[in-house]
Amino acid sequence: MPLPPYSPELNPVERVWLYLRERFLSHQILDDYDAVVQACCDAWSALTVTPERLRSLTSYPWLPCVSA
Repeated sequence: MPLPPYSPELNPVERVWLYLRERFLSHQILDDYDAVVQACCDAWSALTVTPERLRSLTSYPWLPCVSA
C-alpha cells in the first residue's frame, strides 16, 4: 500500500520516538552532545528490555508480521 509523501502518523518509527520522548527524554536539561547521546542510548536500552512493548509500538494492521 503506497503511503502519502509525508505521513509520520503512519510510520512505526515515529511511534517509537514519541514513546521514548514521553517516557525517557522529556523534562531534562542535558549539558552537551555526549549527554544527549547517552540519554538516547539509555532510553533505547530501557525500551529493548521489553520486546513486547517495542512490538506493540510498531505493529500496524497493514504491515506483515515478522516473528523474532
